[in-house]
Amino acid sequence: MLAIFKREFNSYFTNPMGYVFLAVFYFFSGMYFSITLKYNSTDISIVFSYLFEVLMFIIPLLCMRLMSDEKRQKTDQLLLTSPVSITGLVIGKFLAAFAIYAMALAVTVVYSIILSFFAAPEWAVIIGNIFGSLIMGAAMISICLLISACTESQIIAAIGGLAAMLLLWMVENVAYLLPDSFSWLGNILSQLSFSSRYDNFCSGILDIGDVLFYISAVVVFLFFNVRVIEKRRWS
Repeated sequence: MLAIFKREFNSYFTNPMGYVFLAVFYFFSGMYFSITLKYNSTDISIVFSYLFEVLMFIIPLLCMRLMSDEKRQKTDQLLLTSPVSITGLVIGKFLAAFAIYAMALAVTVVYSIILSFFAAPEWAVIIGNIFGSLIMGAAMISICLLISACTESQIIAAIGGLAAMLLLWMVENVAYLLPDSFSWLGNILSQLSFSSRYDNFCSGILDIGDVLFYISAVVVFLFFNVRVIEKRRWS
């Protein structure tokens, strides 16, 4: 697993994707942070809130080549016959993408320190926002990783990942549009909303239910990823 992690992590810096992801994240987070400074506010939650829409577009790009490129180059057979277990393979690739994401998110700590020079920020809220962003990003990565495992085309993996992210973003709005006779379905859909649970973190609300939801999503989609690759091994 460690070898897979090192290989994938280093690959982000031997091709432009890692730099593009970090550059886009830093650009938008810096822009939102400058808006916070412009209005003389120490509430950095606005940065995390607006970043949700940005992450919907750039996380699929971060993950699109992780599995699909192996299939396209026919190197997946070498990995499947290597001493690394399929679970170790999946987790190694997942952790590599997550490490790049965490590296990008670390800039928000710098923003918080800058704000502390002007006023005393609410560190508990900031830590909650960072933690919420980490586990939500992990859930997004696990979903996009699964989509990448289902195709050999990076473009299809990116488009599929974006479609999945948009679906998770819109599911709550769909729930509100359902008639009263389907209120039970609306309740189920609203519970699957990534954005509403993420908004709780941005509001300073640390709900154990939201934490378990994102962690469960990571576990479930990584499990599906292992099953997809195992099916490919025996086919």
